[in-house]
Amino acid sequence: MHELNSVGPAFLDMAHRIVWCSAATVDAHGRPRSRILHPIWEWDGDTLTGWIATGPTPLKRAHLAAHPYLSCNYWSPSQDTCVAECAAEWCFDLPTRERVWDLFAGGPEPVGYDPSIIPGWDNAASEGFAVLRLAPWRLRVMPGSVLMSGEGDVLVWER
Repeated sequence: MHELNSVGPAFLDMAHRIVWCSAATVDAHGRPRSRILHPIWEWDGDTLTGWIATGPTPLKRAHLAAHPYLSCNYWSPSQDTCVAECAAEWCFDLPTRERVWDLFAGGPEPVGYDPSIIPGWDNAASEGFAVLRLAPWRLRVMPGSVLMSGEGDVLVWER
């Protein structure tokens, strides 16, 4: 097991390079459901926090109401993989929505983008725009070199 101060930055670097993740929730009957999402992560030196700009669909709301957890799994063709197992919380307040809107709009390439390209998202106050806050309880970072040549280290942190 590794310390968060070594795994958190490594996770952020890999996740922001890969950008898109397969995100899984669990429904009220215990069945998994996956979708592709685009989180942005912040590392403040002590804490890693993920943010997802997304539509608060009835399905996502129901899943997270039943089980407030989300798994984010990133993969690249070079076999780099990283996973964040997270507690997930809806944020509907305007200050948080504006902050996350700006985080994506001003984010570094390739993870940053203009949220207004999404239909129905004119600004952070748009009815169809919401934010999920992710608080990881487990991280795993595995460079493709570990799989392909046995070189490097798998980094794992768990709260």
